[in-house]
Amino acid sequence: MNIEQFVKRAKESHVFHEGEVADIDTIASSLSATRPLLYWTMELYDKDENNIKGGGGLGILAADTRRTAQQLGIPLILITPFYTLESHQKLDNFWQVEEIRAVHPGPAYRPYGSTSVSTAQHTTAPLDVFERTHGSTQIVAVTEKNFGELYPGSNNGDHRLYQEIALGFGGYKALKTKGIEAAYMQLNEAPTVFAALARLDDMLQSGASFETALHTLRTQILYTNHTLVPAAEGEFSRAQFDHFVYPNISSNTLREWVAGLFNAEHNLKLSLLAIELAGKKSAVSKLHAKVAHFTDRHGDIVEFEPVTNGISRKWILPKIEKLYHTSGILNEADLPSNEYLSHLRSLDMSTVRHLRQAGRNHLTAVLQRRKNQYGQATTIPDEALIFDFKRRFASYKRPDLLFQDTERLAHILVRHNAHVILTGKPHPNDEHMKHELQALLRTAHDNPALRERFHYLQDYDEEIGQALAFGADCALNVPIVGEEACGTSWMKDIANMKLLISTPDGGVADVQPIACFEVSGDNEAESLYSNMEQVAHILRDDESYKREIIRSLGAYLPVLSGPRMMAKYLQLFATK
Repeated sequence: MNIEQFVKRAKESHVFHEGEVADIDTIASSLSATRPLLYWTMELYDKDENNIKGGGGLGILAADTRRTAQQLGIPLILITPFYTLESHQKLDNFWQVEEIRAVHPGPAYRPYGSTSVSTAQHTTAPLDVFERTHGSTQIVAVTEKNFGELYPGSNNGDHRLYQEIALGFGGYKALKTKGIEAAYMQLNEAPTVFAALARLDDMLQSGASFETALHTLRTQILYTNHTLVPAAEGEFSRAQFDHFVYPNISSNTLREWVAGLFNAEHNLKLSLLAIELAGKKSAVSKLHAKVAHFTDRHGDIVEFEPVTNGISRKWILPKIEKLYHTSGILNEADLPSNEYLSHLRSLDMSTVRHLRQAGRNHLTAVLQRRKNQYGQATTIPDEALIFDFKRRFASYKRPDLLFQDTERLAHILVRHNAHVILTGKPHPNDEHMKHELQALLRTAHDNPALRERFHYLQDYDEEIGQALAFGADCALNVPIVGEEACGTSWMKDIANMKLLISTPDGGVADVQPIACFEVSGDNEAESLYSNMEQVAHILRDDESYKREIIRSLGAYLPVLSGPRMMAKYLQLFATK
């Protein structure tokens, strides 16, 4: 598909309300190989295809955005660091241990040239740049031998800031040497803001006045925020800016403007810098746009346009994706067809069961080659149901909610011949959640029924996430309401005809009332267990199962669509 065909399909689609994708042809026609959409991200999670391992959803979204652009023929360059160290999880007596591996871009990448940044200590800090092309898209990776791992230390550390200026200033210089002009730039979270700062400095060096340059820049920059509160954002001191940032800025006027953004404690949040430089701001779900609380330099509340995250076709079992197209549920742009609801109602359950078994076979094969909490392969009987919890092991995602009443959980699993697979790792610096994981695993081990029917998969990655999306029966998604910006694991589950038990948070809340099994009330653990009981009955009855597939897919197919997300981004760039 080319970009013109995609734009035509997007404007025809009933997925969008009137005016939602207006004027995207203007933006689409302005993009080219030398004037592409530049997508800046500190994290890319695409180990399977592009040998870059991220840390979580931010990197997965970046990979899906690039894949979707390639599928639709949209000229896009994704610029990211290539981290020279990679962290993997191992368990020792149920305690998480980090295994650090040295990595390099590999033969699929070709040298793109070299670039550099400056610090107060080093006039030139050289950087290597590598490139890989996929259709209309390109990955440009900035690195050097001491670059280290993803997210080292605290948000506010020196090495973290060095990595961020290396991407922003170094990456911008590398693209400029290749004749790439920044038509539009999307900043995937605030730490990429130095690319926008580099662009503004470049415009000033070309002779533009500061007011003109800043106005022009703001028409080109979209800042996509994934964080609910500024407290979670990195902030840096004047001394750190003096050492790492200012040596890369030529314009004294720009330095003075940046200096005016520091707070009374002489610190500057990168989110504020991004807000001031970007003319367009997006949140990653409708709820996120409502609850995110950020202010500009004058203390006024910042409004974010909701563009809910989407997923690429990578996460849909190929046989299921083929069914969606042959049955008319999806059109050739992977957007829900205008008749998709009627086609969903015509689904044949024997076909659905056959496809679900294919997904289960894929999962079974992956479970045989991956390690559980005992360092062994996992075998689950084919006739057993599988519930899964797969996401970053963070407190607000509440992996412990499932274990509030272990006897009740064990009773449900035994009664319904079901198993639970949990996977996801705590951040290496999150000692509290590492202890939480160890305690949870010990609790499960001490219960004979759970020891047999609960499985924790080590070193959560794309392979495990995809296999569980393809082959498990029901996903558990229970973040504290108001604390999940979007989440995309649940999207992959619904796309593969799984059932979902969830709190009304993140992107799930785009649909009201939510079109899945809702965890709510004063006793959320009890609500979770009751929903698991109900789902277990439904999964074994074709008529009930079909009704739930139609309900969830009917509501969420437009939401989870990667092309829908891309069309909305293009429309945002077109907005005056």
